[in-house]
Amino acid sequence: MKIFLIILLAIVSVPSCVQKAYKKTAVITLSVPNIKNIKSVVIRGDGKPLSWDSDFEMKEVIKDSLYSATINCVTGYKFAEVKFTVNGDFEMKNKPNRRIEFNNKDTIYYNAVFDSNK
Repeated sequence: MKIFLIILLAIVSVPSCVQKAYKKTAVITLSVPNIKNIKSVVIRGDGKPLSWDSDFEMKEVIKDSLYSATINCVTGYKFAEVKFTVNGDFEMKNKPNRRIEFNNKDTIYYNAVFDSNK
């Protein structure tokens, strides 16, 4: 019985290891210069609703030029890694993923240029 009580006290006294999650909105704008006849512009990445295995479609703002997406998520992470694709072609091959840094604000604005570190 003493062992049971010691184990129970140990479990109750250990602080929770679950990190707090926050609601975040990321408004992402992508400029796509020098590509014509664009059929699709998408984001892939980590953390729901993004995935490396499926597309998160961006909306056309200016044809063959500017695209936008708004992503709503609940996360405990401080950033998300992403890459864009245009017509199924990934940007920045053999280069690190982009990092969208979350800050203390609820809404993050992220502007990028396709296949560029900008």
